[in-house]
Amino acid sequence: MTLGPLMVDVLGLELSEQERDILRHPLVGGVILFSRNYESPEQVAALTASIRALREPHLIISVDHEGGRVQRFRTGFTRLPPIGSLGKHYKQHPQQTLEYAEKTGWLMAAELRAVGVDFSFAPVLDLDYGVSEIIGDRAFHRDPEAVASMAYAYIQGMKRAWMPAVGKHFPGHGAVEVDSHLGLPVDSRHFEDMIKADILPFSRLCKTELAGIMPAHIVYEQCDSLPAGFSPYWIKEILRDRLGFQGAVLSDDLSMEGAAIMGNSLERAEAALDAGCDMVLVCNKPESVIQVIDGLKVKDDALRHMRLVRLHGRHGMEREELFASEEWKEAANMILEYAPDPERTLI
Repeated sequence: MTLGPLMVDVLGLELSEQERDILRHPLVGGVILFSRNYESPEQVAALTASIRALREPHLIISVDHEGGRVQRFRTGFTRLPPIGSLGKHYKQHPQQTLEYAEKTGWLMAAELRAVGVDFSFAPVLDLDYGVSEIIGDRAFHRDPEAVASMAYAYIQGMKRAWMPAVGKHFPGHGAVEVDSHLGLPVDSRHFEDMIKADILPFSRLCKTELAGIMPAHIVYEQCDSLPAGFSPYWIKEILRDRLGFQGAVLSDDLSMEGAAIMGNSLERAEAALDAGCDMVLVCNKPESVIQVIDGLKVKDDALRHMRLVRLHGRHGMEREELFASEEWKEAANMILEYAPDPERTLI
């Protein structure tokens, strides 16, 4: 059975019978988990096991687990600082910061792989211009070269934990004030300015390091009238043809206000897939999932399936073995060195 182009969510700590039926549908290819799906490491491991058991190849299981404000699983997991904490050290201690980044990426990925999650939507490759309501310290740095260097190191850590990297939000979310969860941001910069700045980390990493990329729900009005996640210009012409990206393109959540310009949930899904997305996220509105499943007409696509299968994690370590390892202890203690937090303790 091939992996379908829809990534959906579930409501609680375990699957309902209706959710099992939905996840078996051939249009579905993945599941994204949220804080409401988490009670403990043991519970979420049971949840991911039940999801994997439904299909072969198993559905992709994802989560947003960057650290700081965006970490869905907390109790029983290392409390990760925002990756902007790394950027604060980079200018004075670049080599040490790259070592921190690599170990932080490994720690994030290893703990998630130990409970059956395939990947986190990470790293954030946006630049911190100091204006975005939603990005801020979720970005490594303002300088694109620094972002590319730290993200590369972070991804090497993820790879050591057998987790694929999915960079976001192409071609860059950091220069607009509006949060695309709440409205449609418009960026007025020219492409020539963006290729030297926001796009640079994506161009550096997309050919060899990123298995997936998430485009932004932002209109870059000097380039195209459509938000990037619905734009053949951005996905096919720039990301695929000019930058040479061969991995999976996954939309941001189609339920966000930044996607509303494209119509109802079905129309949004159709537009994103037509633009070149391999998988679209439909989250936080169960009725929208049903609407899309009932109305979406797509054919099996062997190339899309191959791109999505690459998002499966490999070789997850058992939690007991992970936490007994010297590498985990070193990484968890290291975080306290570069981002001291009196409320953070080791597990």
